[in-house]
Amino acid sequence: MKVDDKKHVTLEYSLSLDSGEIIDSSTPDRPLEFICGTGQIIPGLENALKGMEEGESGKITVDPGEAYGNVNADLIRDIPRNQFPSGVEIKPGMSFEANSPQGPVRFVVKEVTDEKVVADFNHPLAGERLHFDVTIKGVRDLTPEEDAALSAASCGCTPSSCGSCGGGC
Repeated sequence: MKVDDKKHVTLEYSLSLDSGEIIDSSTPDRPLEFICGTGQIIPGLENALKGMEEGESGKITVDPGEAYGNVNADLIRDIPRNQFPSGVEIKPGMSFEANSPQGPVRFVVKEVTDEKVVADFNHPLAGERLHFDVTIKGVRDLTPEEDAALSAASCGCTPSSCGSCGGGC
């Protein structure tokens, strides 16, 4: 069976940057599992996996536009230093989480002066070309439960309201 939309995929992988640094990987006892075509993984990787079969291995390179995007200068902002707790030493490279109207957001400190902190709200992998070394460990059809959950998620149903949207969930 081949990787395609609405297939459950089990995958072992390692992820590295152009520098060769491995920044993430699965383990044999904890592979990555996802349902293809549902946006659970980055588009460039998902598209490259389509058509591969169980047991097949490959090296896949994903450009920023098909991963976490390019660095967006609009997401680099100056925050007044007095917005941070006094007495806390803030250094470039530190990560923080802040509350926004849309919920928690993370940022990395790029620069610090007495008056401001330059914060980068881009995804940490924005602008990076990603290199995956993958092995497909399994491809199968969805179980009836997985298919029902996928259908409910796509129409916005909840278990108690399923069917009310007319989507036939």
